Amino acid sequence: SKIEDVKALVEAGKSKKIAAAVQEALDAGDKAQDILDAMVASMSVVGDKFSAGEIFVPEMLIAAKSMSKGVEVLKPVMAGDTSNSLGTCIMGTVAGDLHDIGKNLVVMMLESAGFDMVDLGVDVAAEKFVQAVKDNDNVVLVACSGLLTTTMPALKEAVKTVKAAFPDMKVIVGGAPVTPEYAAEIGADGYAPDAGSAAVKAKELVA
Repeated sequence: SKIEDVKALVEAGKSKKIAAAVQEALDAGDKAQDILDAMVASMSVVGDKFSAGEIFVPEMLIAAKSMSKGVEVLKPVMAGDTSNSLGTCIMGTVAGDLHDIGKNLVVMMLESAGFDMVDLGVDVAAEKFVQAVKDNDNVVLVACSGLLTTTMPALKEAVKTVKAAFPDMKVIVGGAPVTPEYAAEIGADGYAPDAGSAAVKAKELVA
């Protein structure tokens, strides 16, 4: 099937071939949403390989780049279907942390999965997450990333501050030193070990 071709190209990071493959799948009658879901699934596979140490950041980025090229072809097709937007997600790397590769991957993945993304960048103070929720429409999720063990307290602070201001807001956290246990302990609603699973978890949280 054409969808299998698309999945293989995302996994292999063939960004030059992906647009044509996605178009072929559409022409063959595959639904845009099914193609998108397949690409998200491929990125989960890539994420698993990354977590297992079989591939590294460059391969992960190449796969994400090919996915975003594929999504570019799908966007105009899916734009007509406004029911497709899952809502707005505020994303940022917490205070004191300047890592952005993982965050950028998650932003790409969540955008591809159907969220309108507001990327606050790195070294984001807890209050800034709250302000962003106030400043944007239809915010359904706040995503906080922390990649240093020293910024774990900042992650806790971010979750606490958002929850204090918006008790019902769903908050997802992630980053190398974060564990599911720590996420639960600081009051986050969800945890994801990598960008692929972040997209899956985020959709679950807002469903």
